[in-house]
Amino acid sequence: MTFAPAASPSEAVLDFERAYARQRARGRLTFLVVTAALLIAFVVTADFSNLLKVSQITLSDGSRAERWILLAGLPRLGEYLAKTIPQLSWETLGADLAAWFWRWKVWGWLLLETVLIAFMATALGVAGGFVMSFPAARNLSPSRWLLWLSRRYLEIARTVPELVFALIFVFCFGVGPMAGVLAIALHTCGALGKLYSEVNENIDMRPLEGVKSAGGSWADQIRYGAVPQILPNIISYTLLRFEINVRSSSIIGYVGAGGLGQELRTAVSLQEYTDLSALFIIVFVTVFVIDWGSEKLRHRIIGMERIH
Repeated sequence: MTFAPAASPSEAVLDFERAYARQRARGRLTFLVVTAALLIAFVVTADFSNLLKVSQITLSDGSRAERWILLAGLPRLGEYLAKTIPQLSWETLGADLAAWFWRWKVWGWLLLETVLIAFMATALGVAGGFVMSFPAARNLSPSRWLLWLSRRYLEIARTVPELVFALIFVFCFGVGPMAGVLAIALHTCGALGKLYSEVNENIDMRPLEGVKSAGGSWADQIRYGAVPQILPNIISYTLLRFEINVRSSSIIGYVGAGGLGQELRTAVSLQEYTDLSALFIIVFVTVFVIDWGSEKLRHRIIGMERIH
């Protein structure tokens, strides 16, 4: 029996360096190709969206000049924002604020309606998304056709914009909070169902196998094997979605689905710029408070999960 002579250490080092150099060359080539493709896509998209469009504008002295439409429009944005800020002075600050938020009682009730719409929509969406997430998970679905149907349903629910759902439900049920609740709930069901199903696909299957070996049904496997593992993530995603729904509920009212959106529409239509800024501040403060509270609660839940 003959043996091939072993390569010397110097030859092994040279082989390694040559293989490493080839790998680096392939990596650089891949990086250049991907970078070039992204640059081409950026240029094409920027041209399609008029980011690179050049337009003629009238200067302050009356002359005409060519400018990028983006740069030409930014000063207009500043002018619009300046119109929304009322005149405030220290001497009459109380009266100025009272005049700024002159409809605070009406806005307060509409803000409460907005938050309640978001809460009810989140509750309904969480219930639907939670139930649909199990047949939509590849490792938990009891059959292939149920997996396909549940995934398609969740895709449709989260793909259609909330405003479109709101318009449909306003047509069906009339103007009011019900249309807003149903529109946000349906979209929430699709979005959370997708997130929940991804969490389900990453669980440890051994507890479910133990329940199955003890004679447990599919529902028993989900109840005792899957739910305890996913519950912290479910709560975290739910709180995050509630923040999103508060913002959404203040927008869909624009089409008559309840909440502050109708006031926003009125302010924009009548060019009541100071009312628009007052409503923006109300929504901003509300979302900030809910976001801060939800973040603290999420971190507490994550911390408890790590401790256990």
